[in-house]
This record gives sequence, structure tokens and C-alpha cells, in this order.
Amino acid sequence: MVNVMTLETPLELSGAPGSPYTRKMLAVLRYRRIPYRLYYRGREPAGYPTAQVPLLPTFFIAGEAVTDSTPLIRRFDAEIPGRPVRPADPALAFLDSLIEDYADEWLTKCMFHYRWAHPADAAFAGRLLPSWGPAPLDEPTLAGVAAMISQRQIGRLAYVGSNPTTGPVIEDSYVRLLEALEAHLAVLPFMLGAAPGAGDFGLFGQLTQLAGVDPTPTAIAQARAQRTMGWIGMVEDLSGLEPGPMIDPGAVPATLKALLSEMGRAYAPLLVANAEAVAAGAKMVETQVDGRAWVQNAFPYQAKCLTWLRGEYAALPAAARTQVDAAIATTGWDALF
Repeated sequence: MVNVMTLETPLELSGAPGSPYTRKMLAVLRYRRIPYRLYYRGREPAGYPTAQVPLLPTFFIAGEAVTDSTPLIRRFDAEIPGRPVRPADPALAFLDSLIEDYADEWLTKCMFHYRWAHPADAAFAGRLLPSWGPAPLDEPTLAGVAAMISQRQIGRLAYVGSNPTTGPVIEDSYVRLLEALEAHLAVLPFMLGAAPGAGDFGLFGQLTQLAGVDPTPTAIAQARAQRTMGWIGMVEDLSGLEPGPMIDPGAVPATLKALLSEMGRAYAPLLVANAEAVAAGAKMVETQVDGRAWVQNAFPYQAKCLTWLRGEYAALPAAARTQVDAAIATTGWDALF
């Protein structure tokens, strides 16, 4: 299906509306005006390959099942002509990477925590998620599937990092993020200017669930973040948007600096502590996040995320690195580099 660095379309993928990463990638495809064919998970054509992590949206490309949204966005920018997602400016592209990584790897903790740590939310999600499928379910079937899903997902809370110690840290960070987004969206339509980046789509994917599906975090957003909720509805389909100019990377707005500070405050120390634990072969991460105790299972994938971010930073041209250093100074992110 690959022909001289050009992917054939329509792209084929499987996913589900309750998956923030599915929503992220569908929004990317719409913005890029890339034709696609979506199969609901479990309804893929016979003989299609199976992903190693079937809970993630799966693209079927050249006979392979491909799932990781971050490299997929970059691959689509490189191999499908048309307006790209990633900013052309290297300093802005790096800031975009930070925002996307935060969304994919930290904000997903908020999403998973609220969905499965709160009994009322878990009961709601247990019935909603299987109902988001193409086949009708009678009541006994729905009840059985809901119980199975809830039991499985609640059992994964510790793996994601949600527990009685970390829960208050997670919930406070969600509220602060909404406050920072409200301030930023009062002056700019997207994180880095008048066009969306991968970071916008990453935030959007998680927030479709946090501020539009799960009862507890949605109620918080309804009370505190009306701009953000409106933004989520808009980003769902940006196929009609004509992108405008991006910000000057040498003059980062105060609202973006505040947003980066909130992201670095929560996520950056965990990235470092997790990478150290993985390198030492430890099973658990014990550290401080936002001045409070944090304990969770070590997560090898997030250690790779830190390696990738450091590699991208090291590859920046000197002028772009100077701009990035100024943008992330005192945000928490600077400790990574």
C-alpha cells in the first residue's frame, strides 16, 4: 500500500468512540482531509491483522496493524500530501511534542482515573462503552459485558497510576489544566496559534471523555471551563478550517507559558523518576509530584517517551534550542534537558 513515500487512501482503521486516541486520530484525519474507513472494534474484515494492544485505534497499513498515534501523525505528514499537523518551525514543533506527550501520557491518567476510580462513573462507563458498537445488545448481554469491562478496567487502575495516594494529585491537576486552558483559549484558538498541532489533537482526544462523557469530570468542566468545552466541539471536525499563522517562537504568550508550566509541574518529575526506575529494573516508581507522594508501577513506554523527547531536543538547531529554552524555563520541563 506504500508507493514512493505516499500512503494510499482511504486509510483503514478500527476504533471506538470511547477511546480518546481514536477520537484524536479521527480528528487528525478530518483536519488533514484524508479519506478514511472506520471499522468499529471487533468488526474488522476477516483476515485483518490484530494489534498487540487492541484497545488502541489500529490502522491497517501494508498488511500490518499499527497503533501508536504519535509516530502515525508524523508518518501521515510525511507520506500523505496536503496540509500537515506538525508545525514547520522546529522550536514550535518541539513545544508541540511536549504538549502531545503530556496529553497522551499524563492526561490519560486523569481520564482513566475519573472513569474507573469513581463508582458512579465506572457504572456509567461500564454500560456506555459496549453500547458504542454497531450491534444492539439486549439487557442480559449488556449487563454481562458491562460487568466484565468494569472489572477489567478497575483492575488496571494501579498500572495507569491511579490509587488512593495519587488520586488527589491527578484530580487537582485536571482542575488546574482546565483553568489554564480557559485562560489560553481566551486569546488564541489553538495551543500554538491559529492552526492545530498534534498537541491540540492529543488534548482533544482525552478531553472528549473527561469533559463530555464521564459524569464527574464533565460536571467539573461544565462549571469551570465553558470555552474548553466549546473548543472540544470545534476540534472534532476541523475539515473546513483554513489554518492561520502560528505564534512567534521567540515571544511565547503568557497563557502558553502558564499552560506549559502546568504540564511540566505534573508530568515532568514523573517522567524522570519513571525512567530512573525502569533503568534500575525497579517494579515501582516512588517519587514526588507537585510536592506530594506518588507511587505507581514502572512504565517502560514512558521511559521511551523521555528518550524520544530528549533526542528531539538534542537535534534542534541552535537558534531553535535557544527559543525552546526560553519558552520552557521555570516550567518544570527544563529539568528534562
